[in-house]
Amino acid sequence: MPFKPVVALVGRPNVGKSTLFNRLTRSRAALVADFSGLTRDRHYGEGRVGDYPFIAIDTGGFEPVAKDGILLEMARQTKQAIAESDVVIFLVDGRAGVNAHDHEIAALLRRSGQRRIILAVNKAEGMGMGATADFHELGLGQPRPISAAHGDGIVDLIELALRDLVEPEPEPAETDEFGDPDDADGESDTPPEGKFRALPADHRIKLAIVGRPNVGKSTLINTLLGEERVIAFDMPGTTRDAIEIEFERDGKRYTLIDTAGLRKRGKVFEAVEKFSVIKTLQAIEACNVVLLMLDAQTEISEQDAHIAGFVLETGRALVVAINKWDGLDADQRERIQREFERKLRFLSFARMHTISALKGAGVKALLKSVNAAHAAAFAKLSTPRLTRELQAAVEQQPPPRKGIFRPKMRYAHQGGQNPPLVIVHGNALDAVPDSYRRYLETRFRNAFDLGGTPLRIEFKSSHNPYAQDKDK
Repeated sequence: MPFKPVVALVGRPNVGKSTLFNRLTRSRAALVADFSGLTRDRHYGEGRVGDYPFIAIDTGGFEPVAKDGILLEMARQTKQAIAESDVVIFLVDGRAGVNAHDHEIAALLRRSGQRRIILAVNKAEGMGMGATADFHELGLGQPRPISAAHGDGIVDLIELALRDLVEPEPEPAETDEFGDPDDADGESDTPPEGKFRALPADHRIKLAIVGRPNVGKSTLINTLLGEERVIAFDMPGTTRDAIEIEFERDGKRYTLIDTAGLRKRGKVFEAVEKFSVIKTLQAIEACNVVLLMLDAQTEISEQDAHIAGFVLETGRALVVAINKWDGLDADQRERIQREFERKLRFLSFARMHTISALKGAGVKALLKSVNAAHAAAFAKLSTPRLTRELQAAVEQQPPPRKGIFRPKMRYAHQGGQNPPLVIVHGNALDAVPDSYRRYLETRFRNAFDLGGTPLRIEFKSSHNPYAQDKDK
């Protein structure tokens, strides 16, 4: 893999770092609002200018002299981003002018020993050269006027940042529609393998960690990574964005997604929190496996059931983790297990684990269940075996009659993955009740070991070619 320089975006709150990050990565990965302190964790993304790729790091508003609280944790995240970077772009606000925070950050950057620090004056559209005049006093060289919102000066800024750091990427070889190198005659020697192809060897399991606020999602990610990668703070709503982190363990590659806590709709007041909820729901839809975290020290709430219901609707594979288990006595543990079976019984297909994210207890077994749920979600189901299992199920318990007719099931085949979809063909299948659909789901799940993933069954009735003649 070619070397990609790392560009860290640093500055005080509300100077436009996330706006610039989204423009560099050509995405909407970072939340943006006219609200200071919105970004808190480091956020990584891949950018490109012409043939030059790079990695950008978005950081929270930097308070170098913060002594405690969330501001101190945000400062630690920013300092770590500076340490990891090859180039630092120090962003300042051209309309607000220089202030004491800018001087503190400039002094820290000079002491950091970075090879290159570039001073970018944002929000300089329409201001001419006067936008940069005051910023010479920071002692970081020539200030560069830009507009992250409008794109003015961005290309020149990044080309300056990447100068002498990267080589242009070689052009990739032409490939056919299956991603295989073309032969001289334009045809591949290997025919396509069918509708459901094996996952590539470098496939990453996208794992979204969701739950109510303050259940320990960020703590679990830090425990898995063995470092303070995201801010874990004893305050609900610490995480606001959906942070993606690449991770590898025991030969398996993952993309961990730390999400904002989901509260009841009636308790979501701030516009920023509404955007956080949207990002969390989008993360659930985009991932392969969802890890639903519950708090053992509070009762399982209606909101937990709502979150689980949304995961079920999207069809994502699911693993449930009850966190803070180490702080309970035997009676409390028994009560939580009864609550889980009563309030979340519709998640019977998912594996449930009791863990302590802070101490790392139960985490290894948790990842094993994540791997198993992912494998089940992308399982290939043989048509002959599905049909045999369908026939055995019908022989043991035929579908109930509707009037004088009984639905007749002929064969079944796989219609999709993540979640697995089984399509059953036959006659008069519109009359099959939901109870019989659940019966077939259980038979197929047990036969193919599909624990950890929802299973969908679709009935398709054959068309009667003589129906029109009969109507006449």
